[in-house]
Amino acid sequence: MQHPLAARFTYGENWKLFAYMKNLRFMEWHLNNMNCRNPLMKVIHKSAYALRWLHWRRLSQKYDVTISPNNVGPGCHLVHYGFRHILSGTKIGRKCTILPMVLIGKKSPDLSYWQITIGDNCYIGTGATILGPVTIGNNVTIGAGAVVTKNVPNNVIVASVPAKIVKYKI
Repeated sequence: MQHPLAARFTYGENWKLFAYMKNLRFMEWHLNNMNCRNPLMKVIHKSAYALRWLHWRRLSQKYDVTISPNNVGPGCHLVHYGFRHILSGTKIGRKCTILPMVLIGKKSPDLSYWQITIGDNCYIGTGATILGPVTIGNNVTIGAGAVVTKNVPNNVIVASVPAKIVKYKI
């Protein structure tokens, strides 16, 4: 977001998601620094993490967005607010764009291994469903309403149910 403060006062729709992602990044920072050697700083990070977690939980329910800490890389862009559920075993690369109504989860509740890896510079269209375990390469565009259940190579556009390669990017 280029001007988050201006968007907040002009009631732009993306400032809500900006606030959600900002809180998520602070929560990740406290979570990653909890194992420091200083006992006082450890208590401070744990209490700050607890407060950030409560705020994250409230925003998750309010905006219907669920992203666990340490799942998305820097530059992740959520366009418009709306339902997004990203399961905690997912790793999303840098500069990915995720539109509303996206579900990233596992194929079956019985699966013990369900790692989902999404590469850098990916674009996930509205209504896409990604069911793991699956690996999606870099520079991939997933079309609206696509259901991805198999691995996707780099530099392609996939669409359809189940997702098939529609075009190779150059």
